Order: sequence, then structure tokens, then C-alpha cells
Amino acid sequence: MVPGIIAGEGYIEERSEERKGRKPVSRVDDCFGQLGSVPARVLRKPYRTYLRLVPFRRQGGQATTHQPSSPILHPPRAAPEQRDLAQERPSMRALDAPGSPSPNSSMTTGELQEYWRKEKRCWRRVKLLFEVASARIEERKVSKFVMYQIVVIQTGSFDSNKAVLERRYSDFEMLQKNLLKTFREEIEDIAFPKKHLVGNFTEEMISERKLAFKEYLTLLYAIRCVRRSREFIDFLTRPELREAFGCLRGGQYGRALDILVRVVPLQEKLTAHCPVMMVPALCAMLVCHRDLERPAEAFAAGERALQCLQAREGHRYYAPLLDAMICLAYALGKDFVSLQEKLQESQLRQPSPWGFTLKELTVREYLY
Repeated sequence: MVPGIIAGEGYIEERSEERKGRKPVSRVDDCFGQLGSVPARVLRKPYRTYLRLVPFRRQGGQATTHQPSSPILHPPRAAPEQRDLAQERPSMRALDAPGSPSPNSSMTTGELQEYWRKEKRCWRRVKLLFEVASARIEERKVSKFVMYQIVVIQTGSFDSNKAVLERRYSDFEMLQKNLLKTFREEIEDIAFPKKHLVGNFTEEMISERKLAFKEYLTLLYAIRCVRRSREFIDFLTRPELREAFGCLRGGQYGRALDILVRVVPLQEKLTAHCPVMMVPALCAMLVCHRDLERPAEAFAAGERALQCLQAREGHRYYAPLLDAMICLAYALGKDFVSLQEKLQESQLRQPSPWGFTLKELTVREYLY
């Protein structure tokens, strides 16, 4: 609807794809009164209705309407971010659920908007599901413990890159201690499986802990500040990343790539709110592919890293990454001039004593 302003005696002109007509309006208050109380059922009509207030002129004491030459203004399209937000709202089918407004409700537009705001606060979309699929007892020379296999999959569509990782009880216990330092109030109602002095290796205890750890991870992920925290992300990715970077430092590029190919998709799902956290792992993939003489794969990994950096010229990886990409683009016959210009402009805007190559920078990651 496109509201306008009139004074004195006038008309509201209502046009739709099915009917046209005029309704007399005596005052401006009546006009906005009609616009302000739109029943909920009007919002569900299959056709669009546009209201336009027609201005008038007084000629010789007689009021005459003036038809503007411009066409009827259509409601503006929602911005992309508004459309994305609208897609996250519950379906309109929820109107038929118990306790929801019926299609014949006489709620005003403001009341309907407030209703959906309250619904959105209660509604939470789950993106990742956690399953403790199996457990095995591992014995070493001086220790014996249970290793739990965790499967992480993305909901909403078929996930071909499901993550499979293994953690022991002490890893979960360390996560709980780290989270309590920062999020004590947020996780105070989440129960953590207690430690037992005996009976830890019985089948009943292992099955009980599998269910408990599944519920524990699910509840943690449901809390936004927790699932975005460094502690939670490190619990799910850091052991594998540390192993991969250790292989990179040792020159075992094939082994490092095997691990990175498994852990990077999970890291991408966990760090959608901050893609720059993926840059070290992607740069490590570039270095491994390059040293294995796979320039095309290395260039693809570098392009993903540049996208994650989002033109953050002050980031420590920006200049070394551009320098590596220039060499790869030249070897592949791609456009390297634009990359050179970006690097030169970055150095002019922010001169920095950049002395490390990309490989020298990546081997310093995940040392501990």
C-alpha cells in the first residue's frame, strides 16, 4: 500500500486485479483509520490490492479530483537481507496451528507483526545435528579409555560432507571446563555426564554416555553464543587441524590434505558467522597442492581464502596470499595483473614490513 495525504473532502481509490471502486472519506483521520486496521484475512488474499489517495483541486468553490499522470506505485521489493530474514521465519502454515491466529482473525497489522515477533523469539532453526554413532575401548601402555565417534551432519538437505571425529571423555570434560569460564550462566542448566571411578568400560555405561554426550552437544549448539565460541569450534576441529598442520611442517603434504579435506567442510559450517577463521586451513591446502604440483587445485583453494578475507587488507594473510596467487595465476595463464594491482594498492594504502611467505606463515599455525 502506498499511503498519501488529503485534506477536506476526498476519495480513496482502491484498485486491484479483480475490482475497482471508490469509497468516500470525510477526514484524514478516517483515511488512516481504515488503513491502520487491516484484518488478517486481507493479508491472505490471492490478489494484490493497492490503495492510492487521489488529491483534488478546488476550482470555483467546487472540489475536482486531479488524476496524476504517473502510474500506480507498487510496493517496493524487499532488500536481499530482508528476503533472507523472511525465509527464516516460520511457515504461514503455522497460522492453522493451535493457539495461532485464524485466517478470519480481526487483528490489526501492528498486532499481527507483534505476534510474529514473539513467534520468532520462540522458534529456533537447527542447522547441525550431532550423533554419537559408536564407541570403542582403546588400550595403551599406561592408559585405557573409551573413544566416542561423533558424526556431524547438516539438516535441511542431503549432506555429502558429513564430519566424523573421535573424542574421549577427557576431551568433553575439558570443553565443559573451558565453557564454564565464559558461559557459566548460559550453560548452568545443561547437565554434564559425571565421572565414575569404576564401571567406565561396561556396555551399559558406554551406551548411557553415548546418549548423554549427544544431548550435551545438541544443547550446547542450541545456544548461539556457545556454538559461535572459540572453545566449541576448537573442540570439534582443533585436534584434526593440529594434526594436519603437523604433517604440513613435516613435509607430508598428501597426509595433510587428507585430513584438511575432511575437517574444512565442518569448519565452514561452524564459522559461517566469521569466514575469516577458515583462512589458515585454506592457505594450508594451497601450500600442499602447490608443493604437490597441483596448481589448479592450489589456485582454487586460494580463491576461497580470498573470498573469506573479504578484502581485509590489514590481515596478516592478505599480502602473502596475493603474492602466492600471482605466481599461480601466471603459471596457469590466468589474469595475474589484477592481483598485482590489488597487492600494490594494498601496500600503498597500508605499508607494512611484510617479510613472510605464505608457507612460512602457515607452518606457524597450530603449534600447540
